[in-house]
Amino acid sequence: MPGVATSEVEVSLASSKGFWLLLKDEELFVPYAEFPWFKQATLEQITTVEWPTPNHLYWPMLDVDLAVESIRNPSQFPLVAKPNLPPK
Repeated sequence: MPGVATSEVEVSLASSKGFWLLLKDEELFVPYAEFPWFKQATLEQITTVEWPTPNHLYWPMLDVDLAVESIRNPSQFPLVAKPNLPPK
């Protein structure tokens, strides 16, 4: 009987500029400038990450879904989240 496939994902370092994400043997930087919804997140919220499919990451405590490719090549995904502004 074959074993169950598992995916390894880990946040290896967080700083004031972003955090490093380790996906098996690949390390990617997630800058807050490109992914601002992580800027105010706690370390627990950032490090609680799931890798359900090869090109999909999910942060359940933040309800954030990202394509891995959007982290590898953010210029190919030009939309950046903007903070909610109070009504005038």
